[in-house]
Amino acid sequence: MIKHGVKQYRNPWSDGTEYINQCPIRPGQKYTYRIQLTTEEGTVWWHAHSGWARATVHGMIIIYPQHGTAYPFLKPDAEIPIILGEWWKKNVMDIAGNANKTGGEPILSDAYTINGQPGDLYPCSKQGTFRMEVMHGKTYLLRIVSAVMDENLFFSIAKHKLTLVGTDGFYTKPFETDYIMITPGQSMDVLLTANQSPNLYYMAARSYSSAFGAGFDNSTTTGILQYKQNVFNLVSSDPFLPPLPPYNGTPESTEFTKKLRSLANKEHSIEVPLETDTNLFLTVAVNLLNCTGKPCNGPFDKRFSASLNNISFVFPSSNILQAYYYKIQGVFEKNFPRKPLQKFDYTGYNLPDNLLTPDFGTRVLVLKYNASVELILQGTNVLASDNHPMHLHGYSFYVVGWGFGNFDPRKDPSTYNLVDPPQQTTVGIPNNGWVAIRFRADNPGVWLLHCHLERHATWGMNTVVLVKNGATPQTKILPPPQDLVRC
Repeated sequence: MIKHGVKQYRNPWSDGTEYINQCPIRPGQKYTYRIQLTTEEGTVWWHAHSGWARATVHGMIIIYPQHGTAYPFLKPDAEIPIILGEWWKKNVMDIAGNANKTGGEPILSDAYTINGQPGDLYPCSKQGTFRMEVMHGKTYLLRIVSAVMDENLFFSIAKHKLTLVGTDGFYTKPFETDYIMITPGQSMDVLLTANQSPNLYYMAARSYSSAFGAGFDNSTTTGILQYKQNVFNLVSSDPFLPPLPPYNGTPESTEFTKKLRSLANKEHSIEVPLETDTNLFLTVAVNLLNCTGKPCNGPFDKRFSASLNNISFVFPSSNILQAYYYKIQGVFEKNFPRKPLQKFDYTGYNLPDNLLTPDFGTRVLVLKYNASVELILQGTNVLASDNHPMHLHGYSFYVVGWGFGNFDPRKDPSTYNLVDPPQQTTVGIPNNGWVAIRFRADNPGVWLLHCHLERHATWGMNTVVLVKNGATPQTKILPPPQDLVRC
């Protein structure tokens, strides 16, 4: 059970990633997570981290300002939690298992949800559609989490402006927008002022799908914003629907993303590494494998795979953190490549055929304690490009740059924002583009780095970042708890 967006300083034992930080909690067993909050403030969340269980096992964590401090914006009149989800009529664990057997994509979801309900546009949940009651003139803080499994979403509320004030547990410079684009794993804090004619208005979310040729759920989920003064005096019997961007709205996604900036004031300062001593370059790809026996359900009768630097991650049958801490041999290798083993035109066409087939291994990336790290995450056109939401456990990072095409190490660093880059724990790599993040490796332990599109993580788009202990007792991993679960 992961606390997504919580750093867990020196305490990887409570991060909750299956076979990375802990062994699964079996029926009849119990384990107590020790949660440490440090710099987080705002909205984060928790979810299961075993197979596809997070589709239904998840919830929100709200971290308020410390006593004696206040929000860096006018205190809202009320707060509303909104969890965006994805729903299948069938058991999601069976869906994932069947896709793994056949080598194809998991079947598409039957609905997206707002606080557990698909909404009025579906035939099954009209009576249960989420309703948010507001008073005219009041301001509300919407705490939004995307627990969606496999798609980025656009979200909007008809005829109402949204003001973004936070992402992933960190404050941003406020900016007004008609919509947000939120990836799986991200959380956003948004202010809404009820300043329209008392009536009914839809809030709605639909997919942003940038992968050419890939199937996706093209439905729209809705909730209703209802003015309390209008309960018995409806101006309109049907709510207004917001004009959401199109499903392939890369320009709209880009327009939203480029506005993100850290608040970066005296009370909420940031520490962007201005110089780096460790430079990493990871390519992100969807791959194909040959099938043994009968044809598989992937393209060309093959099965899907995925990789970072053309290494498809293999989860071990025991726990990497325990193996590292107790020096158990044979569980993992410390040789994950720091740059692609083969250079190519990452976002071009007619790529070498050998790139379609990855290598395999439980290979981890080792960092020295307190290293100043720059990581370039480069999207590729291997098989198909996509907007990949990448999440690093145990850390937040600064998104200092991003762009389309291949990263140019001679030109692109000159465009970096080192003054007020957004601080995040999950970042979307633009379709056929790149993103540059920086962080200081000051949290010793074993931490998963993975795509938060669940099908890609299932196929192997993961690696592990192992940060060594520092020189003092205060910079070393805490001892394991007494109730540590064994494999």
